[in-house]
Formats: sequence, structure tokens, C-alpha cells
Amino acid sequence: MKVSMHEASEAKDHTNVKTILIVEDDENIGEFLVRALTSETPCEVLWVPDAVQALEAVKTLKPSVLLLDFHLPGLNGLELYDRLHHISELEHVRGVMISASAPSAQEMRKRNLIHVKKPFDLNDLLDLLDELLSD
Repeated sequence: MKVSMHEASEAKDHTNVKTILIVEDDENIGEFLVRALTSETPCEVLWVPDAVQALEAVKTLKPSVLLLDFHLPGLNGLELYDRLHHISELEHVRGVMISASAPSAQEMRKRNLIHVKKPFDLNDLLDLLDELLSD
């Protein structure tokens, strides 16, 4: 199982640390997001490359925000989001679909998902995450 996780520094108060779960099968994008979000946010960041590992990861952590690629091996990002939201502890966790193409706008609205089109501007993504994490 390939998992990359940045542990919050020992000085952080872990009771208030939020977690961003990234599900992205492109290793370059996944590693970029981990580096960027680790250095630009106070959050712990967990990156997994597929839906199976995401479903396994949420057994031991409760993410504050989900960043999902749409085109994933096995389940696509929308199917994964639906499965995650069937878990009672995760039903209110906000999701961001980061993908060059996404499901229909109607499907995104129905789930209250936000679409960020690849390629994306990192500052715009950071602003969006700041907004979602402050709710």
C-alpha cells in the first residue's frame, strides 16, 4: 500500500490539527500537493493513489476536507465520494474534485462538491481550502 503522509510537527497541538485527504493516482500531482499543502497550511496531509486505500485510511482518521481526482483506478472520484459520505462520521466532510474533466454540474451540485479544473492555480486552491477549513 503506497501512502505518503506528512506528520504535523511535534510542537503542534494535535487536538486541533485538521487533515486533508488527497486521492490522486498521478504520483507527480500527489507529491506536489503533499509538498504544497504541508508547507502552506497547518494541516496534516495524507495522500493515497486510489479509492481502496482511501476507504482503508478513513478507518483510522477523519479528514476535514477531501481532495479527489475524478479519474481513479477502480472507483472514480464521484463513486468514492458517495461511499465516503455513507460513513456517518464523514457525511458532512466537504469535497473538492480536482480533475481536467468532472461529472455533470448537476451531479456535482447534488453532492455539494466543488470542481477545481486541472491545471489549477495553487493560490486559488489554497484560498479555497482555507475557506473550507474555517467553516
